Amino acid sequence: MTKMKFAIQVNTSPYQSNIGQTAYNFINAALAQGHQVFRVFFYHDGVYHAFKSATPPDDEPNFTAQWSALVKRYPIDLVVCISAAQRRGLLCADEAERQGKQDNDLAEGFRIAGLGQLVEATLAADRFIVFG
Repeated sequence: MTKMKFAIQVNTSPYQSNIGQTAYNFINAALAQGHQVFRVFFYHDGVYHAFKSATPPDDEPNFTAQWSALVKRYPIDLVVCISAAQRRGLLCADEAERQGKQDNDLAEGFRIAGLGQLVEATLAADRFIVFG
């Protein structure tokens, strides 16, 4: 079996649809089969997966915690688009300080970067899959 190198893009909010969960399940299945997922790029409303203060009801999955746990088990780069994040009020510590704000909303395991990281991912991957 040929091992594939995947890059993934997630465009939808975790509470808008189940597409983010589908992406997460796909990644787990690919990793279980020995494939590599080296980057997940969260774009548009997909950035909501990276809010550390997300507190869903007890009977719903905590998608942010799932992603954070995933990167503790596998070397996956979880990248949040800086422009999409800023439009939705998601700031990492550096950007909050630069803008004179107190917030650090980024969950553990995620990082903020630009579209260059998305372009790089599409060039480096054997397959680039967009969810949403």
